[in-house]
Amino acid sequence: MPLVDAYNRTIRDLRISLTDRCNFRCFYCLPNGEPPLARKATILSFEEIVYISDIFVSLGIEKIRLTGGEPMLRRNIEDLVAKLSKLKPQLKDLALTTNGFNIPAKAGTLKKAGLDRMTLSLDTLNTQRFREITGSDSLEDVFRAIEAAKLNGFEPVKLNAVIVRGVNDDELVDFARFARKNGVEMRFIEYMPLDSGHDWSREKVVPGREMFEKINSVFPLELRSTDRGSSTAWKYDFADGSPGGIGIIAPVTEMFCGQCSRIRLTADGQIRTCLFSTVEHDLRDYLRSGATRAELVDFIDHVTLKKEPRHHINDADFKPASRTMSFIGG
Repeated sequence: MPLVDAYNRTIRDLRISLTDRCNFRCFYCLPNGEPPLARKATILSFEEIVYISDIFVSLGIEKIRLTGGEPMLRRNIEDLVAKLSKLKPQLKDLALTTNGFNIPAKAGTLKKAGLDRMTLSLDTLNTQRFREITGSDSLEDVFRAIEAAKLNGFEPVKLNAVIVRGVNDDELVDFARFARKNGVEMRFIEYMPLDSGHDWSREKVVPGREMFEKINSVFPLELRSTDRGSSTAWKYDFADGSPGGIGIIAPVTEMFCGQCSRIRLTADGQIRTCLFSTVEHDLRDYLRSGATRAELVDFIDHVTLKKEPRHHINDADFKPASRTMSFIGG
């Protein structure tokens, strides 16, 4: 039977964090450069990840996304991809979210290993601003990673940009122009309270509707489908037929929890039923205690039933997630 939570939502998507380490220090995630929390012994091995993934796929998981931290910092990631790809065809989609680290060198190997899709982070097109946002001088490396992804058949290449008022919201039209020129899909994400510095404020949130209107006024957009389903993004094509596209993810102002199909596994083996969960469920220690496959299935079923009905960002008594984005996995 597929995984179904207490609110009759079918869980089809598993996001697996491979490491809590990252070589960027983005202000909306790790502004103070906190060290990794998990010791090597607590991080799930590739063998454990594959075994757990096999169980999840047997329970109806159709999509797995590898995240971090920065997942490309995990050594021999292509070996893990090759092992996970053996779960196909029951597993329909195997994807990666990355800041582009080492992608020019690894893109071809990852494709051959069975990776289907790749999403890269790109929060600005400006070199100085990139340095201010990420604490890194790697913008040209990201551009090279985008090109490598395209050359190795990761189509469509998707680019995530967290849009923050007064930081990069003036680049929305430039991003759209970049998407048209390079044939990529830009995905704009509302600023969420997941930073370790706890500097998030509602005043810095640029609503998804405002993003749409700014782009649409210059490059008219056409909604790809009126039914978003369990997808996080409203997807748009350019009305004039130009290549590329736009996605808008608005979890703060247009909550989509009622259609959520996702569950998360942290690098140290904790199940998180929501990005904003304040509790976690220790699958790693249960696995290492010698639990049978049937017992692990029961554990996962039980945890899934605890999935929250919604997040509480917009509530007066909102409490931040128990970990920040780098330690949760995107």
